[in-house]
Amino acid sequence: MLERFRALLESLAGSTAPIEKGDPRVAVIALCVQVMEADGTVLAAERRKMREIIEEQYQLDDEGLDALIEAGESAESEAIDFYKFTAEIKRHLSEEQRIELVGTLWEIVYADGVRNEMEDHVIWRIADLLGVSGRDGVLKRKEVAAKIDVEEETDPQQEN
Repeated sequence: MLERFRALLESLAGSTAPIEKGDPRVAVIALCVQVMEADGTVLAAERRKMREIIEEQYQLDDEGLDALIEAGESAESEAIDFYKFTAEIKRHLSEEQRIELVGTLWEIVYADGVRNEMEDHVIWRIADLLGVSGRDGVLKRKEVAAKIDVEEETDPQQEN
């Protein structure tokens, strides 16, 4: 999955591209932050997972990685909803890449080994705005859960 996410991020911008206004990488990080904050607590495991994914993708030094994450966090703190970020991402990514992004968001949720109702809702809403079907979102969630060997609860609402 990380290989596909790497291709997704490379399609957004070069790995050494400077951070500019409208940089879709910032939108991706902002969504990651929104997912981490969904349950009211940002855990170190979630932060590490996001940093790992972004660092691996862009192969940035610590300073560059920190700057990109800071830009994403700043953009997220100024946003009133998901639309600003999902619209930016949707302009730059194919359907397959948007599905992979949803999988990446699930990886961040499961970084602490559990998921909750608020995280489900945030990812469902983001996926909807990205044009990712409920079915594809559930399949990505299950794929990530299986990969890290987390027991999935049956949630009839999410399965429809």
